[in-house]
Amino acid sequence: MQVSAHWAIEEFEAAAVPTPDASGRTPLQRIGLGTLLAATARRHPARIALIDPADKAAWCGRSAITWTYAAAHEIVERLAKGLRGWRLAPGSRIGLCLPGSTECALAFLAIEAAGHVPCWLPVSWDEERLLAAVQGAGLSAVLTLSRLGSAAPAQRLCAVAARYFGLRYLAAFGPDVPDGVINLDRIVVEGRSSAQPPSPVPASGFVSFTGGDPDRPVFRSGESLLAAAAAHLISARVGPDERILSLLAPHDLRGLVTGLAAALVAGAGLETLPLFDGPGFAAALAVPTPTHLVAPAFLEPNLAGRDLPKTLRSLCLVHRAPTHLPSRGRDPHDAQALRAARVVDTMVFDETALISGLRGSSTDLALTLAEPDRIGLPASLFAMRRDVEGRLRVRGNACASVTVRRGEIGVVPPDSWRSTPYAATLRSGLAIAVEPCPTGNEADEPYLRGTR
Repeated sequence: MQVSAHWAIEEFEAAAVPTPDASGRTPLQRIGLGTLLAATARRHPARIALIDPADKAAWCGRSAITWTYAAAHEIVERLAKGLRGWRLAPGSRIGLCLPGSTECALAFLAIEAAGHVPCWLPVSWDEERLLAAVQGAGLSAVLTLSRLGSAAPAQRLCAVAARYFGLRYLAAFGPDVPDGVINLDRIVVEGRSSAQPPSPVPASGFVSFTGGDPDRPVFRSGESLLAAAAAHLISARVGPDERILSLLAPHDLRGLVTGLAAALVAGAGLETLPLFDGPGFAAALAVPTPTHLVAPAFLEPNLAGRDLPKTLRSLCLVHRAPTHLPSRGRDPHDAQALRAARVVDTMVFDETALISGLRGSSTDLALTLAEPDRIGLPASLFAMRRDVEGRLRVRGNACASVTVRRGEIGVVPPDSWRSTPYAATLRSGLAIAVEPCPTGNEADEPYLRGTR
């Protein structure tokens, strides 16, 4: 079976209308990324899933590893077994303070498999921001690294744990794990023994932070993440046995949807470059594997001015609102340089919504932001409209998220229209920018109320 974006949409639509069981009750179907990892591991165990950058040992003291789907699934189960042994209530939130290495992806999937909710903590945050995030999101545990370059994330989180007694477990990968911190490598090794007990139903979903603000945690369900990745892949067209090479950290919606989620939905491999350097990027891009490059949009001029390999299948340029869209009158030399690859523009509206379109096609963002009816996705998946003031509103499972308040997760129905704080600026029928719009009546705006 090939896992594709169309398959994911079918799964979402099936989950959106659950079938009552024998007792007449309608069970809640939970879909997570680990389900996709396990499915591909069963059918294509030798397919590459995760790839570490070649220079990994230099900045964290750990060897670079290329993981097949089968090996990745085994390690996820071992880690999950260890996490299930911790005295945490089902659905507890566990922080991930890791760079975009393979450990980050494996830990995310293991938390989900253990029945808990991953919460992204940018590894660049200082002690004060980490403390605010841990308290605001109500974290019971955090997984991190012992060393990252000259920094010591595990030691920094020890200081956080000393100030917040609700943080009950602190664990780290890597050499020289500090006293009082659980060694995750040891958990992986010890997880070899005996058969695994039946896995609990995953508490599928994750928590991230709007605008990188530790006081604004947002929860998104696993079904919503899967829906967002499926909608993105309609334009990105990543195929099985191909590779996503990402320059984006995985600690927010844009990095997760275009990276790990897209790779697992497509049955592809993922290589993330956590610390960018020119020679390392050039070497990774030159690997003779069909590649889909994901990069922040500001790098477009740099990429347009270089020779791109023939193995580059697409270039996904990720924009974060508010921003200006690329001019349709760009330099002919740049247009020629990028012509070798399909260019996909992705616009992210904070942690709420993400929309992608193939440049120069009917799904070009300049067209769809001006005329949202052109999106053409199932309404239950993702829909967008412009109100009379020009403000962009979104609806559907791909943008269903809710603010975490005092450690508690509320509910926002996916079929309700949610207003973003942005409007598209139009010229000659095309969107040329996405800009902040004046705040209106927020009485029925859960998005604005939750992220102010």
